[in-house]
Amino acid sequence: MEKKKNYNLVIGIAALLGIILLIAIIGYFVSKPKPLVIQGEAEASEYRVSGKVPGRIEELYVKEGQRVHKGDTVAFIDSPEVRAKLVQANAARSAAAAQSAKARNGARSEQIQGAYQLWQQAVIQEEVLRKSLDRMERLYEQKVVPAQKYDETKARYDAAVAQTQAAKSQYDMAVSGARKEDKAAAEALVEQASGAVQEVESYLGELYLVSPVDGIISALYPKVGELVGQGSPVASVIDTGDVWFTFNVREDYLHGMKEGDKVTVAIPALDGKEVTATVSYIAVRESYATWKATKETGLYDAKTFEVRAVPDEAVEGIRPGMSAIVRQ
Repeated sequence: MEKKKNYNLVIGIAALLGIILLIAIIGYFVSKPKPLVIQGEAEASEYRVSGKVPGRIEELYVKEGQRVHKGDTVAFIDSPEVRAKLVQANAARSAAAAQSAKARNGARSEQIQGAYQLWQQAVIQEEVLRKSLDRMERLYEQKVVPAQKYDETKARYDAAVAQTQAAKSQYDMAVSGARKEDKAAAEALVEQASGAVQEVESYLGELYLVSPVDGIISALYPKVGELVGQGSPVASVIDTGDVWFTFNVREDYLHGMKEGDKVTVAIPALDGKEVTATVSYIAVRESYATWKATKETGLYDAKTFEVRAVPDEAVEGIRPGMSAIVRQ
């Protein structure tokens, strides 16, 4: 009987020791610190597609979620005002070109002939008055006519001489054409009008809006038929080739996250795919939103930093907003 009691005692002690051991093992695993999990998200550059001229959306060539390449046409804006300005600019250029041609070619033959006839008429009038003045001068010397009569004849002769000179100048101008300054001014007007035409034509090219990068259409703002103003966004394109991960990390967890450090990022949306990324940016966040008091534990006030990491290789299927996990 005593032997049986000793056996039961040994069994009880062994069971007790087993229970204690089990509790210790469980306590070890329970109290063991869990790996630190830092969660962030994927982000990408986003471009707004907008036009330089106002108008009405005539056609949309893409849909949301569609992949596009750089230079692909996204939309067409109809602007009757721009087409009307092109007509006006072409008309102004034609008028300036006509004025320039007129300045280069000089007066017409009919105008030259008319100026010549006026000059000859003035020459004949001058000759007649010169003879009258000669006769009047002889009579004046003989005291036959008063001085006033002589002065009137002399004045008419001087006026005829001046008229002849003026007619000769008009004839010379008609023969030689416009001055070089007038020709240069006319050519400058042609260049100015041509520049206005080029400007309007450039606006016509802006009626077709194209994607600035390879990417995915993330949003279309207006619908077909709606009016858009100058600079109003028509679509947004996400550049999937320019992706990075953003994490908000408390400063006491920043070990291993210096600029240039490598981190392993798991992406749950891609079946937990792990990619290697390089830390490229670290900056403190606004204190009013990220300050955390830790002085009750005898430590310090911890701030939160924004950490960005760029994948070392392109990640197939990555989209902005997907969760990104870093375990430390």
